[in-house]
Amino acid sequence: MVDICWEPDIERLPAQGLQDLQVERLRNTVAQAAKSPFYGDHLRQHGITAEGVRNIEDLQSIPFTTKEDLRGHFPYGLLCVPQQAVKRLHCSSGTTGNPTVIFHTQHDLDSWANLVARSLYATGVRDTDVFQNICGYGLFTGGLGFQYGAERLGALVIPAAAGNSKRQIKLIQDFSTTVIHTIPSYLTRLHSVFDDMGLDPRDTALRLLMIGAEPHSEETRQRIQGLFGVQAFNSYGLSEMNGPGVAFECHLQNGLHIWEDAYIVEIVDSETLAPVREGEVGELVLTTLDREAMPILRYRTRDLTRFLPGTCDCGRTHRRLDRITGRSDDMFIIRGCNVFPIQVEKVLMRIPQVGHDYLILLQTLDGVDVLSIQVEVHREWFTGDIAALDKLRRKITADVRDEVLVTPRVELVEPGALPKPEGKAVRVKDLRTTEGD
Repeated sequence: MVDICWEPDIERLPAQGLQDLQVERLRNTVAQAAKSPFYGDHLRQHGITAEGVRNIEDLQSIPFTTKEDLRGHFPYGLLCVPQQAVKRLHCSSGTTGNPTVIFHTQHDLDSWANLVARSLYATGVRDTDVFQNICGYGLFTGGLGFQYGAERLGALVIPAAAGNSKRQIKLIQDFSTTVIHTIPSYLTRLHSVFDDMGLDPRDTALRLLMIGAEPHSEETRQRIQGLFGVQAFNSYGLSEMNGPGVAFECHLQNGLHIWEDAYIVEIVDSETLAPVREGEVGELVLTTLDREAMPILRYRTRDLTRFLPGTCDCGRTHRRLDRITGRSDDMFIIRGCNVFPIQVEKVLMRIPQVGHDYLILLQTLDGVDVLSIQVEVHREWFTGDIAALDKLRRKITADVRDEVLVTPRVELVEPGALPKPEGKAVRVKDLRTTEGD
């Protein structure tokens, strides 16, 4: 029988063996981090040394690291090796203030590529596949991260980059692409171009889709699978932790296996920073365990998730995370209710008449904050039947109200009416004014 694991000895390591490996690597990580200006001062002020790390619980004595720490010590404040040992950097695309920058040695790049290869292998990607990477390259980690991981696995990789949908479809046809990686919102746009060209993606060689970089609901995943007729696998990564390859679904699609030989995982309350109870949703906190250039200790990701109970039937022992439900800083408050955009998406994607795109607008009208939602509807619904459209609008309004406890103003628009950015989809625009604006 062919093994379904890329590295069986690591992926099926018994719990005690995995914890022993984590402790050993945590001790080395603390020693390495102390070589940087930021952590050298940080750890010394709190009396933390590598020798003092005896078990996983000792991690709790180390202060959290935040995005503000990375920005505040830009560019080299967290670098732990001589600059000539650094082979690559990636950084955020922010246009104001300092970006967050991450440095990699050759060891770091090799380790990262291996984690991505392990993740892809878990979904069923093999060295016989043609892997079309439809995402941004350059400073964005998704491009090169998946590129090197898929190459490490042995697949033939097409570095297609983002956009130009007709060219993407020609590549899929010409080279019999079997696996695509891209963001979920782009797949719905790509399917529309297939449709406009009179083509069906089900008639291609496609057999697997890798989606990530945007929080998305299970309903969106199911819709994508229905459009393309193949499985779509959820992935999770962030540039501060390398990029893709932090956690990934296996072929069973029942949670994101987070690679605990490379990361220590905590889930804490975003307000109190205390650990949440097992199974409760909280903020994901990660510590790198296999990085030379720039290890990071107890990084507050702001991403919200929970541990899934039990073990996976695939036999891997690394714990599983539920899909990311959003970010603690993405939540908006309207009329006293806490709302995450993914809650709205979940409702919309359950309604067959609704298209693939929507936009949440937060506005102040006559001094009152209002939740408005522009919703694309399938073209066949714009046939002049005003009563049918009004019935659909009222259903969307009621379903969203039941989910978020705020009654929205719903506007139905035709397909293509909403802007389609090349990168991640923009789902929320906060246009509210405050007193004195």
